[in-house]
Amino acid sequence: MAENRMDEGLEQSLGDYKKKVVPSIKATLQWDKDLIFVGRTGEGYEIEFDANVQWGCKPTDSLLLSLAGCMAIDMVSFLVKMRAEIKDFRMKLNAERNPEPPQYFKKVEIAIDITGTGIDSKKVDRAISLSHEKYCSVYKSMRSDMEMKVTYKLHEPQES
Repeated sequence: MAENRMDEGLEQSLGDYKKKVVPSIKATLQWDKDLIFVGRTGEGYEIEFDANVQWGCKPTDSLLLSLAGCMAIDMVSFLVKMRAEIKDFRMKLNAERNPEPPQYFKKVEIAIDITGTGIDSKKVDRAISLSHEKYCSVYKSMRSDMEMKVTYKLHEPQES
């Protein structure tokens, strides 16, 4: 019963962010030259894609970073709601893709370093669980057979 109340409070921390998400998304993609394309979000942000990775990122790299970004937004929102004071939050990503087309992600490993106070493993485990089970739309949009491993280290802030 107490956990349900806690979840409701945590969900409210994402409330404003999730309310801004509209069910219909518009974007454009325009060919520049060779295998270089410029994507523009409906808000006007640009991402350059380049198959040769000289002028932009690979689409799969942006997908991997989108997964991490979505999860990080969820986690930080939840941890702050749990009264954690985050000083630094970093993720290192390592992914394995299917060697043959389609070269989907088979496995993603995320190592998280969190520096702050009021943070413990129970809170981090809960934030990861809520992100994966309910809130991370990028994770939920990926293949259901993708293996995902998340590890983390907690650090106390350095006194200056």
